[in-house]
Amino acid sequence: MASPGLLTAQSVRIKQARRLATRAFRRKSGRFLVEGPQAVREALEHRELVLEVYAEPGVETRHRDLFDLAAVAGVPWFEVNRAAVEALSETVTSQGVVAVCSLVDIELGAAVPPTARLVAAGFQVRDPGNVGTLIRTADAAGADAVVLSAESVDPHNPKAVRASVGSIFHLPITVDADLATAATAWRAQGLQVLAADGYGTTDLDTCIDDGTLAKPTVWLFGNEAHGLPDGFDAFVDHSVRVPIYGRAESLNLATAAAICLYASARAQRQ
Repeated sequence: MASPGLLTAQSVRIKQARRLATRAFRRKSGRFLVEGPQAVREALEHRELVLEVYAEPGVETRHRDLFDLAAVAGVPWFEVNRAAVEALSETVTSQGVVAVCSLVDIELGAAVPPTARLVAAGFQVRDPGNVGTLIRTADAAGADAVVLSAESVDPHNPKAVRASVGSIFHLPITVDADLATAATAWRAQGLQVLAADGYGTTDLDTCIDDGTLAKPTVWLFGNEAHGLPDGFDAFVDHSVRVPIYGRAESLNLATAAAICLYASARAQRQ
């Protein structure tokens, strides 16, 4: 049932929820914001994660399935005015509904068990759109997990959550990982580690043709501006470049990740 009374931007609940825009408060409270009907729908499919929903009048009618999912899960549904929902929104035009959820990241060992076959790992990925897109792409390619290093954007950042389009709820995610240490452990458990690098010593076509991509694989994707740091080759099996057949200088992180992950997904399924 919807809670009585229309909450405003000055309501204590709304003021508290607004603080979740900052990483420090998300970590302290163990909560984050999920915005828009599609993302809230995905969240409510994991009912144990959703703590409360804030929606402007009319959402209950336009998106009746959301209200029903919340009711079945016993999630409080608060009606708010336009100013309140805009205060919780990171978009220019709010879609009228925001959920407060528990953080979804888990410990590295649980995210990448010995049975994992495809993992996407990001090193100091600073753009929230790239983090969200990496999660979405990994999900679409059937990856087992996404691992993000220290100094990467928090995947619970509102822009990252929006860019993931609900995929943040579909696969295990680990944050603040030491990727050098993790790469050593992954190789010991039988996962090969491939670094996507525009100057890699081998190319993706060769890895496809010689069967390399059919093996259980962790793909490492470096920082948007600087890639992976010097010396990281010691922790990987191969550094791999995506061949560029035209005149483009390079590929951005999200595009390179999509190409590499799908190449591995196809090879593993043949």
